[in-house]
Amino acid sequence: MNEAMSAPPQLAQPESPSVADLAQATQATPGHFDELRGTVARAAPAPAPHAPEAAVGSPKLTEIWRQFFSTFENDSAADMDQRAANLARQVRDNGITYNVYADENGPQRPWSLDLFPLIVDPASWQRIEVGVLQRMRLLERVMADVYGPQTLLHDGLLPPALVHAHPGYLRAMHGVEPVGERYLHIAAFDLARGPDGNWWLEAQRSQAPSGLGYLLENRLAIAAQFPQAFQNLGVQRLASTYRALMDSLKTMSPAGPDAHLALLTPGPYNETYFEHAYLARYLGLTLVEGSDLLVRDECLFLKTLKGLVPVHGLLKRVDDQYLDPLELRADSTLGVPGLLQAIRAGNVLVANAPGSAFLESPALLGFLPALSRQLLGEELSLPALPTWWCGERNAMEEALPRLADCAIKPTYPGSFEQGGFEPVLGGKLGARALDEWAGRIVRQAEEHTVQGYSPLSQMPTWQASTAGDPGRLRARSVMLRVFVVSDGAQGWRVLPGGLARVASVGREITSMQRGGSSADVWALTRGEVDHSTLLAPHMTPESLMQRKRLITSRAAENLFWLGRYTERAENAIRLARLTLECLHGEEQSSAPLLSWLSQMAVANTLVLPGVPSALQAPRVFERSLIDSLGGSSGATSVGYYLRALKMVGSSVRERLSQEHWRIIVRCEEELFQRCAAQRQRADFSALQALQILKDSSDHMAAITGAQTDRMTRDDGWRLLSIGRHIERLGFLSSALMRGLDTGSLHTDGGFDAMVELFDSAITFHAQFQQSRDMAALVDLLVIDRDNPRSISWIAHTLRGRLARLAGSDPNQLCALSLKVPDPNSWGLAQLCDEAPDLVTPAQTQGDGSEPGDPALQYALLKDVLYQCTQASFVVSDDISATYFTHSGLANHSLGAA
Repeated sequence: MNEAMSAPPQLAQPESPSVADLAQATQATPGHFDELRGTVARAAPAPAPHAPEAAVGSPKLTEIWRQFFSTFENDSAADMDQRAANLARQVRDNGITYNVYADENGPQRPWSLDLFPLIVDPASWQRIEVGVLQRMRLLERVMADVYGPQTLLHDGLLPPALVHAHPGYLRAMHGVEPVGERYLHIAAFDLARGPDGNWWLEAQRSQAPSGLGYLLENRLAIAAQFPQAFQNLGVQRLASTYRALMDSLKTMSPAGPDAHLALLTPGPYNETYFEHAYLARYLGLTLVEGSDLLVRDECLFLKTLKGLVPVHGLLKRVDDQYLDPLELRADSTLGVPGLLQAIRAGNVLVANAPGSAFLESPALLGFLPALSRQLLGEELSLPALPTWWCGERNAMEEALPRLADCAIKPTYPGSFEQGGFEPVLGGKLGARALDEWAGRIVRQAEEHTVQGYSPLSQMPTWQASTAGDPGRLRARSVMLRVFVVSDGAQGWRVLPGGLARVASVGREITSMQRGGSSADVWALTRGEVDHSTLLAPHMTPESLMQRKRLITSRAAENLFWLGRYTERAENAIRLARLTLECLHGEEQSSAPLLSWLSQMAVANTLVLPGVPSALQAPRVFERSLIDSLGGSSGATSVGYYLRALKMVGSSVRERLSQEHWRIIVRCEEELFQRCAAQRQRADFSALQALQILKDSSDHMAAITGAQTDRMTRDDGWRLLSIGRHIERLGFLSSALMRGLDTGSLHTDGGFDAMVELFDSAITFHAQFQQSRDMAALVDLLVIDRDNPRSISWIAHTLRGRLARLAGSDPNQLCALSLKVPDPNSWGLAQLCDEAPDLVTPAQTQGDGSEPGDPALQYALLKDVLYQCTQASFVVSDDISATYFTHSGLANHSLGAA
């Protein structure tokens, strides 16, 4: 028989569909506007026999989306999975977070960003631009009237209950002319595209709108994923709008173009703190918290290491009610006492002016068309979804029959004292629930607003491959947030792009707190792309001085503790490794060595004081030490210090490089994850603990390198370095003193352990081979000025950096430097003298000590070590009093007498 005839036929392998094929097959939910095709999606008819699945009910893609996909049309699903993985890694590496569940014991949640952008064609963007600029002008006029003559309230065009009953209306600001004669500098408008293809306004944000920082990161990440498409489509750039905002804020501030501007943040526990730090760095603003500022003589000042520095403008990310505990919420720790008085005096510009929160009420949307005709003489070109404020009886009676087709929203959002609640969609409620809501509306009419519902348009998103399910495109509902910012005398301008919020699959609510995602927004232009940057074309001497980074007292203290926790973590890791190695080493029965290790472990809280020592119960001691490694309570061991390091690092995030921050997070997360995994398996051995500690030590070496070589050596860095040297001086001095007291240094194991703890084993053996001579040890670990781990080098360096921080002349020491023992007075021969010259008879009576006891030897050396240990405590306290607390400022008045 012919062999070719007998061979089994080769089946052709099906080709993986390309991205272009997947896009053509992607369908929006019927009734929703399909962004891919530029039309409302309709239910697909029944397929004809043998018709290709992708061809059924699939109109062609719009030209813009076709061009977008054409730049990578041959990519497969696997290629898109790789892009998505690269994007997710970039988000993690850049440390972009949205801390919905922020707490010190929980991980920070990575920012969620979809692979594909929302693309808006030039015609649509022009209509959006015209519409939101008109609404911005209207809101500014409303603010001017409400905080001025209140004609709108007197004439009945605006119900007083929507203003005076709103917690965002600040009576303390009535009659106050804003600095720069402008109330609103930034506003955000949430837009939804309806089935008719038109954009509708759903909400507006004027108090402290978020997104300006996240959209920058979105743009950088997505443009890098699709560089050819970004270039070919003519996507308008963002930098010129940010520059216009900064120029406008400076020009309008009391100090003019050389004004000092700051960004006021609630702090690292806020859910959008990453954005605050990122935006401050991008715009060149000083990132401040309320505790960094104070008001004196009706002017705002920043507390820095060099004293008080005037602040002329604030870009606030703190809600209005928390701004001033003297006049607003008395329990607020986020604001600045006396800030409103400084604003009233015209000495500080605040963007936006406090008191704009009432504009965010959804009920206001129903009154804006009439207000536009009254104030602007124009019809609104950008419509809002139909809105009924139930505080008007006619509106309530019209809205109640429509509840099943509408959204029910609080009139005073965020105010639970005035009936605040989460918005609900009537279409998701049953008949009984609708009746309950209707009754509630009737009883508390003013607190409820009913807004028409329109299905959100749907954009393509990428769903990565999972087990048994290949990657594919999915249509998901999207809402567009557009930002309008101040543009000086020209009025305002629209940021060309925005932040798209994408609902999770099968949902209509585009909330990041409910599992939603974000997407970049590409606003296309028919004209020339603006390639402006934020780099200033020229700088005055005053502005150059301003460019020198100011170090707030809070940031200084956090940098100080960043250094201290870095050193503590390193010390704890080295001590824990050394202890476990000694417990399984050749001298595991050496009583002096075990006594020294036990004292060091308790003194540095690697184990709790009640745990039996390594002499009494070595295995119990070892188990306690291992169990504490990944704990953040009880014994403050390695895990505690790494978590503290991450928390204090997050407070100065704007000063750390991405690599520095990333390695801090990775070090902490890996230790806790690996320790938890070992505990679950109930086989957490010393060998496994040593491997975890070794890897943590490698991470700490990278962190130390970043602090040493990748940070500007300003006063902030000096405080970080001083913090490290204070900890190192106290730790190593006490370790050597305990080694002398316990006699462990007179054993081979104890001698080698001490050299290892000082991280000087390589140098010691290179210089002294296998010697166990005490003079050699004292020379290297105490006297040697070339050894950065020696007591002398640490003390000398600490004295010099304290003097530099205080601004002393070269070769001159400050008073604080003199509190650190002078290593120039130490001599090797005197320190190695074993005679108990400094021990008085009173110290030896009754304790049974003999002249040869370790406790009575090396008295001068012990005295030096004791002085160094005490100096570490004294200098730490004095630094806090001198540079951080500013306690002397508390006696000054906040405003005019």
